[in-house]
Amino acid sequence: MSTRTSSRAKLTPFLFLAPAGLILGVFWFLPALMAVLTSFTHVSLGSSTDLLSQFRWIGLDNYLALARDPLFLKAFVNSWIYLLGVVPPLVVLPLLLAILVNVPMRGIGFFRAAYYLPVVIPIVVVGLTWKWLYAENGLVNYVAEALFPWLLQHPVPWLSLPETALGAVMAVTIWKGLGYYMVIYLAGLQGIPRDIYESADLDGAGRFQRHLYLTLPLMLPQMGLVGIISCINALKVFAEIWVLTKGGPLDSTTTMVYYLYQQAFENLNMGYASAIGMALFAMTLALSMLNKYYTERFSLN
Repeated sequence: MSTRTSSRAKLTPFLFLAPAGLILGVFWFLPALMAVLTSFTHVSLGSSTDLLSQFRWIGLDNYLALARDPLFLKAFVNSWIYLLGVVPPLVVLPLLLAILVNVPMRGIGFFRAAYYLPVVIPIVVVGLTWKWLYAENGLVNYVAEALFPWLLQHPVPWLSLPETALGAVMAVTIWKGLGYYMVIYLAGLQGIPRDIYESADLDGAGRFQRHLYLTLPLMLPQMGLVGIISCINALKVFAEIWVLTKGGPLDSTTTMVYYLYQQAFENLNMGYASAIGMALFAMTLALSMLNKYYTERFSLN
């Protein structure tokens, strides 16, 4: 093979990767770099026709301001409450659901489709539906009063009380995410060889024991994946908050992403919003790496 032919062969893979690299560079790396730089500036949009003059370099002032901002600290706490309230149910409940719909029986496809249906419903429709369900004369109060009459003496405006609003939004997120994560688990369950369960049956293992000692350890990689995805989605939740409560009442449902939105697009404070975005990125990255580390460690064990 000549030197020229060899060089062309080495260059070919890079030529195939070039379009994707260009798209990533323009639409991901460049905006990310601009967000990092903007977080060190104070931006006064509309103050001048010269775009560069609207940016003033202020160093770490935005990051120092974050530590003193009570609204950011409240949004930070709300984000973690939201994550801790949403992620465990989204790791466990879809697995139970997937085990239920992994049974070979007639019409099981209907149940799989029914459980997946909330995933494909637009978030605006979901929001309007749950606003009606959470109303004082809605179905949630009706069912709660019927099941727990000693606990619920009068209808509760779930989305209007600071004590209940965040929990109500979390319930909607869990309901909407069940089907999505169920599909991930279902793919994992159907990849487990059947002869493993047949051997367990011969050894006299019951259904509960088979799932505890076989299904659960074999599904750890999928559980880790669901944990990472649901953690990231929980930290960057926005649509449910915006549709259902708009951060209220009394900022009880304001999360970091919703506060970022308020700073960027309501207050036009792009530098401060970028600093919030960088803090969110650091948290998401650290959490994902931690989750990945422990998942791989337990999987290997």
